[in-house]
Amino acid sequence: MAVVCNGRITLFEPRGTYQIIVEYMEPHGLGALQLAFEQLKAKLKAEGLFDPEHKLSLPYLPQKIGVITSPTGAVIRDIIQIITRRFENMHLQIIPARVQGEGAAEEIVQALKEFNECTDVEVIILARGGGSLEDLQAFNTEMVARAIYASRIPVISAIGHETDFTIADFTADLRAPTPSAAAELVVPDKYELKRRIADITDSLRRSVLQRINLHKERVDHLAKRLLDPKKKIADYRLRLDEASSRIYRGFLRQLRNKREYLALKREGLNRYNPQVTIDKFKVKLEYIKDNILLLMKNYIDKKGNQLRELISSLNALSPLSILQRGYSITRRLPDYRIVRDINEVALDQEVEVVVAKGTMICRVEEKKENGQRKNI
Repeated sequence: MAVVCNGRITLFEPRGTYQIIVEYMEPHGLGALQLAFEQLKAKLKAEGLFDPEHKLSLPYLPQKIGVITSPTGAVIRDIIQIITRRFENMHLQIIPARVQGEGAAEEIVQALKEFNECTDVEVIILARGGGSLEDLQAFNTEMVARAIYASRIPVISAIGHETDFTIADFTADLRAPTPSAAAELVVPDKYELKRRIADITDSLRRSVLQRINLHKERVDHLAKRLLDPKKKIADYRLRLDEASSRIYRGFLRQLRNKREYLALKREGLNRYNPQVTIDKFKVKLEYIKDNILLLMKNYIDKKGNQLRELISSLNALSPLSILQRGYSITRRLPDYRIVRDINEVALDQEVEVVVAKGTMICRVEEKKENGQRKNI
């Protein structure tokens, strides 16, 4: 076979020979991944994993759908959006799994195993977005192919774009060209289904009425032809009227059941009306507001009493209160230092005398100590 090699050339000088130290090698014309893909495809096909007789049929209207994909990509959002749009109350169960990189194949196999252990999932969508052959490698592994083949639940393969093919596509029970197409295939359109049911119901009703009218005409025709067996004809008419009455009562009963069901739903909607909840929360909010206002008032009153006590204590200790009783404070000029001793001022030095209402600038004319005049 022809191969392409990457490496480096070395020279063995004693003999003058060259050699290539190969660091990477792949078949010429096909990449290693593509060759492995073709080999695995041929192997599994020979074992019968792709045979149509092994494919499971998809349920027309599954009760529950399982999805295996990355929980963060656009694929899961598209699947949920499309299925919800086509059948708004469809039950989905999602098992998140990595869809590329190391460990992705093992997570996909584990997710398939978990779904097969459930009893209510009826179809599985295995999905991821497009990518290169390397990105899709997890879906080209033998373990994923055999896990899909062993699944007792039908598996829809929705991997990559329409032109991307993986081993999982060949093994799955149905291949969808894209994840969005898988969501379209897995469930019918609910409104179209309702329309078809209504059309079939109308057709059945018309058919029944047509058969009733036909029998009436046959009875009338026989009654005209038979003159003697009037009683038998009357019996047929009675049976026909009874059948018509039963059908009419059945229609009325069905109409009454639908009305009761509608009334029940309307009552449920009224019970869960957001306005009722809003009114309850308004009452609760008013109660909380009143409590907060009461607590704030008590707190303010308490702090006001404390403030008044502090003001009273401060006033008792304030020098201004002492000045109000006739005392004064003398400060030496120019440094405004309080004079406590006559030795701190000199004769003819200016001092500031602070009284209760204002200040006075005075000059020291004389100093006395213990009643004795002091001239220093």
